[in-house]
Amino acid sequence: MAEIQTAAAGATVDAAESHLDPHHAKRWFILAVIGLAQLMIVLDVTIVNIALPDAQKALAFSDGDRQWIVTAYSLAFGSLLLLFGRISDLVGRRVMFLVGLVAFAAASALGGAAPNFEILVTARALQGVAGAMLAPAALSLLSTTFTEAKERATAFAVFGGIAGSGAAIGMLLGGVLTEYLNWRSTLFVNVAISVIAIAGAAALIPRQRKSENRPTLDIPGTVLVSAGLFAIVYGFSNAESHAWSAPGTWGFLLGGVVLIALFAWWQTRASHALLPLRVLLDRTRGGSFLAMFITGIGMFGVFLFLNYYLQVNLRYSPVMTGVAFLPMVGALMLSATICTTQLYPRIGAKILVFGGMAGGALGMAWLTGISSTSTYGANILGPLLVIGVGMGAIFAPAMNAAVTGVQERDAGVASAMVNTSQQIGGSIGTALLNSLATSAASAYLVGKTASQAVVADAQIHSYTVAFWWAAGIFAAGAVICGLILRAGKPDPIDSNADPVVHA
Repeated sequence: MAEIQTAAAGATVDAAESHLDPHHAKRWFILAVIGLAQLMIVLDVTIVNIALPDAQKALAFSDGDRQWIVTAYSLAFGSLLLLFGRISDLVGRRVMFLVGLVAFAAASALGGAAPNFEILVTARALQGVAGAMLAPAALSLLSTTFTEAKERATAFAVFGGIAGSGAAIGMLLGGVLTEYLNWRSTLFVNVAISVIAIAGAAALIPRQRKSENRPTLDIPGTVLVSAGLFAIVYGFSNAESHAWSAPGTWGFLLGGVVLIALFAWWQTRASHALLPLRVLLDRTRGGSFLAMFITGIGMFGVFLFLNYYLQVNLRYSPVMTGVAFLPMVGALMLSATICTTQLYPRIGAKILVFGGMAGGALGMAWLTGISSTSTYGANILGPLLVIGVGMGAIFAPAMNAAVTGVQERDAGVASAMVNTSQQIGGSIGTALLNSLATSAASAYLVGKTASQAVVADAQIHSYTVAFWWAAGIFAAGAVICGLILRAGKPDPIDSNADPVVHA
């Protein structure tokens, strides 16, 4: 009996030691689960877009209401990221990740079965809430699962590639599902993805050790930043269908800026700040947040206007439009892998982000050469490859740098800032570039007879104006991030850092 007890005790010790091993065998399966959840979050920004015309016919809602299918998701997602990032630090990242997956599955099922417009919008908002739970938990789980420098680089290369290419994958998947099934399948597909991720997360992701140093929730800060981000995202979303001079646009934008300013002031005085200044004021971390923000603005110049150009002007089907973006996705994934595993450990994020921004500017400027007679091989493939390489050099290294060295109690909110920066940048980019393109098309038509050919030329002119602005944004980002980010190798990752304890 004593021998059996001794053996059992030895097995328990061995199991405990294996749980503390940063090289435990489960880590790559955990990466697959986290990557699957991140893909679902990112592709849901665009997967429904291609299905919108079919959904509009089925549920009979107006053109004016159509934007709310997209806006409801981005409003909830963008305004609640910081809140749920901090809550994940409080209740545990594993718990928040699982709750977010269940909520995303439920919201997607509701949207897929929606009998009317109101239910569909509600479901999209709930998807945004669930996405805000998932996104920071996923990134912080990644940073705590991979603590050894080389493996961490590989993990962030995969994660960054997914984050950068998810929107393009969403368009392809949305086109395939809409064309061969129906618009509801673009929502139901999330249920299947969520079920797989829930099973994997429950079985593989370790339980988080209870810490005596967990932060408490900053209620005033939470209210201020959530309301401020909501107002900013709503204001920019409203600018897509209303003038910038409309009270519903500038009023919300001004109110959002005031609320964010009050939030920043409060963070210097709060005893348990929601977003501690120590998270923001590090040059590398702050520069990484800024890089994600600027990239979010510029990236939408590719997805939004090139999508219009391919479908409206070149008459591509939704599926072929998605396929057209695949070379960019491949280039982005390859670039992210090389930059993060081979270059980032040697030179840090500064040169890579600068080069990625410069590549984005070059690719956007190259796209301004499109015309009504352009072909994919001669005028679009090259710019997409350049942009893909550039985005891969930004996303994965910036995400890695943004959460490297952060205290464990701040991992959730630091991860949330990465996603918040990209989401707010995307909202601004969509509204700003769309407004500039619309104004350019109107100006082009002044004094001309609005024939079919002239209208087509006006559309293409509006796209090229948007591409020039996106090129300028990336060029400015190269200079700004190049000045802010710290040069040299990243701080070494402590391979003996305390990992979370496995269930």
